[in-house]
Amino acid sequence: MAPSRSSADSASSDPAHATDAGRTAPAPSGAPDGVAALDRAFAILFAFRPEDKGVSLAELAARTGLYKSTILRLIASLAHHRMLLRSDDGLYYVGPATLQLGALYQRSLQLGDVVLPLMRRLRDASGESVSFYVRQKNLRVCLHRVDSTHTIRDHVREGDVLPMDKGSGGRVLSAFGGGRGEWCERIRHDGYYMSVGERDAETAGISTPVFSAAQPLAGTFTLAGPRSRVDEALMLRMRRMMLETAIEASEQLGGDAAPLRAALALLKPEQAREKLR
Repeated sequence: MAPSRSSADSASSDPAHATDAGRTAPAPSGAPDGVAALDRAFAILFAFRPEDKGVSLAELAARTGLYKSTILRLIASLAHHRMLLRSDDGLYYVGPATLQLGALYQRSLQLGDVVLPLMRRLRDASGESVSFYVRQKNLRVCLHRVDSTHTIRDHVREGDVLPMDKGSGGRVLSAFGGGRGEWCERIRHDGYYMSVGERDAETAGISTPVFSAAQPLAGTFTLAGPRSRVDEALMLRMRRMMLETAIEASEQLGGDAAPLRAALALLKPEQAREKLR
């Protein structure tokens, strides 16, 4: 049933819903020095998931850990500002004001403003060049580039066109762009791909995907350089930071970082074993 556009849930003004057995709902953990009511309201908004077709009050309480009475009071304000809608059958939906805010964010956002500072961070941590590739049909284009400080480096410039079937950047774009095959499944599972000598015999690199709201696959971060420096040890050491950086970029771009978070979680047991050695 379609959600109504009433400004608030009538139940929220009912004194019978003011408390649950006289208890005060615990506030979810929020930002330092934050306002508890705002933290709770945001907890409600972020409890909605992409697959939801409407969420009940009971489900919101389960997801947030808040009492129903607290949720109802906050929903009244959220609905008044069109952040939430309530359908006639009592289900709640994310409201149209969130779309307006998202559109404002997207209009003010430039891809380079997000990825370039993160690319510099990767370059500073590794000492190697970092590129951001996007897919154009059966090719990939270097959209942004941060060069290594070394004289001997992987020489790629912004605007350069490279193949999709060779190199870590092309492999990641192919796998997360709907590619089929065991190697694509493996890349999607791992969240990254390391290549040695695929595009150039003397070059190695590691890549991770970046997602956005505008398009599911925004591009890929690629850290690359001469095999004499970008060896297996360096790439294995940079895996975690590459994934964390891709998550940060994806979240800033409004993309779904869940596949990257799942891949990052796979590294934890392995890294723990390495520390014990």
